[in-house]
Amino acid sequence: MATSSPRAGGYDDAGLNGWQAFAGIILFLNGTFGFLYGLAAVLNDQVVTAGGGTGVTVWDFTGWGWIHMVVGVLMAGTSVALFMMKGWARFFAIVFCMLNVLVQFGTISAFPLWALLVIALDVVIIYQLSVNWAPDEIAR
Repeated sequence: MATSSPRAGGYDDAGLNGWQAFAGIILFLNGTFGFLYGLAAVLNDQVVTAGGGTGVTVWDFTGWGWIHMVVGVLMAGTSVALFMMKGWARFFAIVFCMLNVLVQFGTISAFPLWALLVIALDVVIIYQLSVNWAPDEIAR
């Protein structure tokens, strides 16, 4: 009779642990807020620039808005796959969080505190998803 013993920190048959659930929830919220921020920038960039400072570092708010929307949707979709225990979702979640950090650096001059908060959340997600990643999970 085969028994399954949970691995320390990794995905197992028992389900998500607390930190994995936290990473999935924060990834979903981060993606949703990124999408809404991008939508506000695309629909009315004067609203976004009124609360901030000097503007984006590269390009303009409408262009960055579209980038935020795309990355936000990808992050939220990946979080759903994380909750479905798909092994590939961990890899893509890390990639999309790294991409989101780069996107935040583009808008850091307009909203520095918000960008730093989002970057910190992305780093926490990347850390949690990569620190206990077992090699056999890549193949799942």
